[in-house]
Formats: sequence, structure tokens, C-alpha cells
Amino acid sequence: DDRTIAAAVAHAPLPILLGGDHAITYPVVAALAARHGPLNILHFDAHPDLYADFEGNPRSHASPFARIFEGGYAKRLVQVGIRTTNADTLGVTVIDAREVHERGPQAAVEKIKAVLGDHPTYLTFDIDALDPSYAPGTGTPEIGGFTTFQAQQMLREMRGLHIVGGDVVEVSPPFDPSGVTAHAGVTMMFEILCPMAEDVAKCRT
Repeated sequence: DDRTIAAAVAHAPLPILLGGDHAITYPVVAALAARHGPLNILHFDAHPDLYADFEGNPRSHASPFARIFEGGYAKRLVQVGIRTTNADTLGVTVIDAREVHERGPQAAVEKIKAVLGDHPTYLTFDIDALDPSYAPGTGTPEIGGFTTFQAQQMLREMRGLHIVGGDVVEVSPPFDPSGVTAHAGVTMMFEILCPMAEDVAKCRT
């Protein structure tokens, strides 16, 4: 529950979680915002996850960022890879999958960094940001997503951001007996940890 997550985050200088569905992001961001103030959020996903509620549940995997904005826990939100209805009416910066495919990962990285700057940032990666051919083991796959290499390119260029926590979510191994999705999820987590480690080293020198 939220109290358990808040207690765990309180004892973790740089928490990184492996989900589970995207509902786990809300309590982690809320706990980190208590430490850092409202966070920048960098969100890789096929879906904006900004529904007021989903099937009557306001705390569903489709609603975490609506709750985060309501709570005042987000300063800026950048969403990358969106392939369904976006939510730019809320002032969210959306870099949809088509933009990345047409302009390239490096252009997306430059746009991300221009928006986020050096403010404390939470990085959340929904595995369905990847195309289902690379990550079929997820609950709501959407065609037209990133290759694993495109995702790696972008995550590797996140060095320089002040990343204070992160997660990789929506990996569902039962939907993918081959294990490819689980491998992709662990790899994305590794790619997130690398710029986090560089940021820690920079802050200690």
C-alpha cells in the first residue's frame, strides 16, 4: 500500500522499482516530492495514463499522472512514445512515437533536456513504449513503438539529468513465455541506473 511504499522510499536515497502496473508510480512520486518538492517526470509509454479514472478506479494503471498532478507532485511532465490520445491540454510536453521515428532519438533527447533542465526528475518507463515485436509480454500492447535500440539510445543520453528515482513497469512475464520482454525490462532498468550513477558521482565530487 501507499504507506509501505512511502516508508521504503524514505529509506532509499535513490529508489528504482520494477513493476507491477503503472499505478505504483503515484505513491513513489508522492513520497519523493515530500523530499525534493514537485518533480519533473520523464515518462516513456504508449499511453498518457492521465485518465480521471479507468473502469471506475481513480487509482488504476491508466490514472497515475492525473493523481500526481492533482496532488501537486509534478512540476513538468514529458511523455515519450505516446501512440494513443495525448493530453497536451494539460500542458504536458508530448513527444509521440511518430516524432521519434521521423526526427530520430537524438532530436527527442535534445527536446527532453531543454524542458527538464537540472531539476530533480523521476524517470518512469512503461515497457509498452517498445513495439510489441520487442516486448509482447505486457497488458496493453500498441504497435508502432520503439525498437529496444531506440529506447537504449534515448536512455543512455539522459546523462546530465538529475534523476532522483525511477521505475520500469507493466512487464508481464506470463504473457511472454520466451522471456524476451523480461530481458528488455531488466535492460531498460540498467540503462536508467547508469545516468543515475553518473549523477551521484558528479554530486559527490
